[in-house]
Amino acid sequence: MSNGTNNDLSGAINGLVDTMGKLAQAQVEILNNTLKTMTSMVEPMGKTVTDLAGTLANTVNDVLKNVSSTISGGNK
Repeated sequence: MSNGTNNDLSGAINGLVDTMGKLAQAQVEILNNTLKTMTSMVEPMGKTVTDLAGTLANTVNDVLKNVSSTISGGNK
């Protein structure tokens, strides 16, 4: 092989390795951004679910109080 061919092959390999490194970095950044987005979405949903469960428990409690009050003949 001539020296020019070796340089061309070396340049091609260096370019390929550089491109693979950039692709790997891009994948890491995409994964990182996806995780950040998912975390920012889950936090408000968790609060909403907790609030909904509390409201549901209060509603059930009020219904049971009313049923008990009705069965016992109202407020005495």
